[in-house]
Amino acid sequence: MPDTRLEKDSMGEMPVPADALYGASTARAVANFPIANRPLPPAVIHAFGHLKAACAQANKDLGKLPPELADAIIAAADEVAQGKHDQHFPVDVYQTGSGTSTNMNANEVIAALANDKLGLGATTKADGGVHPNDHVNMGQSSNDTFPTAMHIAGCFAIRDQLAPSLSKMSLALGEKSRTWDAIVKVGRTHLMDATPIRMGQVFGGYETMATQAMERSVNVVTALDHLPIGGTAVGTGINAHPEFSQKVCIALNKRRPHKPQPIDGVTVSVTFNETPSHVDWQAAKDAFVSAHAELKTIAVSLSKIANDIRHLGSGPRCGIGELNLPAIQPGSSIMPGKVNPVICESVMQVCCRVIGNDATVTMAGMGGVGSIFELNVAMPVMIDAFLESVELLSNVSNVFVDKLLNGLEVNEQRCTELLEASLMTITALAPEIGYDKCSALAKQAHKEGKTIKQLVGELNLMPAERLAELMDYDAMTRPSSD
Repeated sequence: MPDTRLEKDSMGEMPVPADALYGASTARAVANFPIANRPLPPAVIHAFGHLKAACAQANKDLGKLPPELADAIIAAADEVAQGKHDQHFPVDVYQTGSGTSTNMNANEVIAALANDKLGLGATTKADGGVHPNDHVNMGQSSNDTFPTAMHIAGCFAIRDQLAPSLSKMSLALGEKSRTWDAIVKVGRTHLMDATPIRMGQVFGGYETMATQAMERSVNVVTALDHLPIGGTAVGTGINAHPEFSQKVCIALNKRRPHKPQPIDGVTVSVTFNETPSHVDWQAAKDAFVSAHAELKTIAVSLSKIANDIRHLGSGPRCGIGELNLPAIQPGSSIMPGKVNPVICESVMQVCCRVIGNDATVTMAGMGGVGSIFELNVAMPVMIDAFLESVELLSNVSNVFVDKLLNGLEVNEQRCTELLEASLMTITALAPEIGYDKCSALAKQAHKEGKTIKQLVGELNLMPAERLAELMDYDAMTRPSSD
């Protein structure tokens, strides 16, 4: 059997791999764009499967598409949505900025599968069968299908990956907060000693950050759940039925019914609706710029948590050492016994990448770069960067919980040792003996190598009972009505 076959499109004949389900348009794109040598993320292809099935259902309901052809398209698109034919979507990420090549890739693959189901063979075009443009792409343009697939893929990735992983992190941090609430430690501001704080309060702050990160992920869904499908070429809806967009949204919601997932007090669900402005949502990508800004903020939060924990665990003997991080692998090829905070470092590298991706998404959405007149022409790189951010944040959040937080321990002895040595506990004495006097005492204690308790006691500045009352470290971490 020959290694290739000849297929035709509007530009003429094109050799196509003999076993490929796609046709000439896809083959041209593969030949034209050997850039990254990797296709778009599978989530985009699966989203196209859902979308093309919903479009066929809408056209069937509107009487535009014969039922037998519509049913064949829906069955074929279902297989694409399930990831059964990912290998037949080879078009590079860095392709035409509208995603036309990927849209045609989907049209051709689905047409071939549909024709095979109709008994006409796995061909992209057949007499009396399904045509990739006339039927699979009916009432559509790459200019509205690709951005719609972006929205679908983005919403499902948040709902199914990122929100649950951030919830998992929030719960793990909350458990540490409650378990360690009675442990008092030194607070630090400007990298210098500050007044006491409970370890539970520290991790309660991290828990709040993780919870807010999860809520930000829900904001992403809210930003993306309106779809531009139905705008066709420039947002005017030419060649599409007036009810097409609404029907597609209804079909999508039936295919992937919103499955509310209560996650730590937040319900994550996806319900698609027609955008109120097709022209705007095809010409600009402000929704994606805004959505990825939420991902960037999540990355900033995670970097703060990971960085704090790696510094609190520094040592084991010559650092802060208030936390004991689980040892999961040797830390050095030359220093025996060294263990490093590798999971924290992984988190922080992910955050660097996500923040870089935010620059990509922002640039891709800018006027004069991606958004020009009636169409954004940087959509493939935008969704590639967006989905990478979601995947990286999701995966590293799970790893952070499983390989670090679950095995993280407090070194209570070290916390107490540092707390006793801290000069800033003298803050509790300031209301009684004054700021200036306390400042002088702190400097004297530091110079003489004494603790605050020891020096104040030696100087008999107050009764021992009152000194003990004021130097209650736990009380320093709690609001007082005095």
